[in-house]
This record gives sequence, C-alpha cells and structure tokens, in this order.
Amino acid sequence: MTAPSLLTWSEKDTSRRAIWRSEQVLPKQVVLADDTMTADTAYRLACAGTGLLWRSDFQNARQMLQALTRRIDKPKKVRAKKQSPDAPTMPGAAFHAHRQAQAQRTRILSQVLIELNGDYGIDLRRAPDVKAACMQAFGMGKGEASVISLRSLQGVIGAFEWRKNGVEVPAMGEALCIYPHYGVFSPVRGEYVELVAKAPLPEALKAHSVAFDIGVGTGVLSAVLARRGAAQVVGTDMSERALACALDNLQRLGLQNQVQLVQTNLFPEGQAALVVCNPPWLPARPTSLLEQAVYDEGSQMLQGFLKGLPAHLCEGGEGWLILSDLAEHLGLRTREALLGWIAEAGLRVLGRTDVKPVHAKAQDTTDPLHAARSAEVTSLWRLGKAG
Repeated sequence: MTAPSLLTWSEKDTSRRAIWRSEQVLPKQVVLADDTMTADTAYRLACAGTGLLWRSDFQNARQMLQALTRRIDKPKKVRAKKQSPDAPTMPGAAFHAHRQAQAQRTRILSQVLIELNGDYGIDLRRAPDVKAACMQAFGMGKGEASVISLRSLQGVIGAFEWRKNGVEVPAMGEALCIYPHYGVFSPVRGEYVELVAKAPLPEALKAHSVAFDIGVGTGVLSAVLARRGAAQVVGTDMSERALACALDNLQRLGLQNQVQLVQTNLFPEGQAALVVCNPPWLPARPTSLLEQAVYDEGSQMLQGFLKGLPAHLCEGGEGWLILSDLAEHLGLRTREALLGWIAEAGLRVLGRTDVKPVHAKAQDTTDPLHAARSAEVTSLWRLGKAG
C-alpha cells in the first residue's frame, strides 16, 4: 500500500505535519489564514499554489471559498486571436481548453484547507460534525491529524448524504434504489440502466445462464441482470471501493447470492452468454477517483473490452457495450475508429439501441460544450463473434 502524502507547515515557531487527505497535489507552501485575510489576498495566494490552512470560524471559510469561486467565474475579457480561415482546427480543441480551465479552477479552489483531528473532529468554531462522513470515506481514524481541502470535505459530506439517502434508478418499471459510496460514480444518468433493462436477452442465456458485468461500480447493472433472470452474474472491478459498494447494494437488494464479485482487470475466468460493459465514455486522463468512471485515457478500457470479448463469449453469446457518442461530437474519437476496433477484435454488430440522454447540461446553453452535449446519444451495441 502506498504511504500517504504528508503536508508540512510552520505554526507558532513549530514545524507541523499531517496526512494529506485530498486528491489534488500538495500545495507548494502553506500559510495560516483567518477572518483577517481579504478575499483578494486569498485569491492571489491560491492562484500561486499556496495552501490556506484555516484557523478561524468554519462558516467564514465557506464564505471565503464562495468569494474565490466568484473571482474565478467572473467573465473575463478575452482578446480574439486572428486565425487564418485555412488553419486546421485541432480535434477536441474546445474540450481540451475546457478541461484545462476546469483543472485550473479546481486547483485554485482546493487551496482552502481544513485540519482534521485524529478522530476527524474539527477544532473550529461553528464547524459541523463530519466524523461519520470521514470515517465512511477514509476508514477508522488512527489518531493522526490530517488536512483536507474544504472543497474535498464538501465532497465527502455530499457522498455521505448520497450513501445515506440512496439514488432511485428507474428500471424494469420499478424504482431500483442504489447507495453510492465515496469515490464510486453515482448512476445519476439512468438512460444506460434503462437500455440494459429493456434490451432483448440473448437466447444463449437460457442454456448458459451466466452473465458478466465488467466494471461493476455501484453494482446497478449486476442487479438489473440478476433481476432479469441471469442465474449467475459475475461483476468485476479493479477498485476495492467499487467492490465494497457493489456488495453493499447487492446485499440491500437480496441479490448477494446471485452475484459474485471479483477484483480483476476486465474479464473473470470462463465464458458467459452475456457480457455487459459500460466503460468510461471520454478518452482523456482522469484526475480523481470519480473521474475514472468518466475518462478512459487512450480508450484503454474500451479497446481492452473489445479485444478480450470474443474469448469470453459462449456459443451464441452477446456482448453489450453501452457507450455515449459524446466523444465523437467533441472530436476525440470517430465512429469509424470504433467500428474498426469492433471488426479488428473479430466481432460484428448484431444491433444497436439508441436513447437521447436527459440531463441538465444538455439544456445549458452557457456550457462551453453545449453543442456536443445537446447532440449526444447513448447507445447499447449488441456484439457477437464474427463469422
């Protein structure tokens, strides 16, 4: 296991250090901050990569974070660059510019820091009790102080609420309630679940009643497959958090004896009549636990699934690939490339079901990627062995 990173700073002429709990890189340096620091000073320091370890009223730390957010999001006057009409446009240029801006925004907003005691308590006035939320996210405290960005702490609290209240996912005409864990992507976009719930099952599943769920995540698709009649489902994932989350959800649904969970990269051993995979949809580098469910650098998981699928399909079996075409609209991948990978893997397309996703960003005309999002379609590709 990798040793945790340590944050060091000087306070009252004493050198101090604590475990770093945030996913962002360590600040270049740390200064103590309180109510006397102006938002302009805080913004200047945060932009320079300086961490602001808060030593005053907790709610004022929240106000400082809001003040930094307003400064970042303030519209900037940008001088338009002259470009030759014949100059080529780089594929995905708008997406990469958006990602770069988001990364810069996250880096700046992550500089407001909160110290946690060994039991995850916070020694600041008007601080909330975050012990239970932190314990769920990081495990039992070991008596060591730690530091987390306020923004990350808000994410921990939000994940705690998600896990406590659950997320209703419409499937098979009834609400399927899923409880996401910290660091495991929540199935808030239910259209891919609906596709799996309604696609016609392969005839081979009647004789060879085994299905694989590659990249199990919260376990939502394994639950759908089990409820649809797959006698045995094998869900795989590399993430221990995801496997623990899936087990929790399957136990809540009474399906733990019908679904086996395996920690492995992509496929378990053996063959199945149905192999389902909902890989990350965008070929880019993830920068956090949650982003690993969205970004797949170099389309490694997508291509790995396609290449390995034929060997894991029994006679007459099908592979279901659930994939958005957002990458195509962003210029990050072409339809020709996807069809080429399918053919090269020795697969053929048996059919495809499309659905138009419904989410807030698709309707937000101020989103820099609105044109691509509004054109997005999510598809379930039914794949079989070629020949």
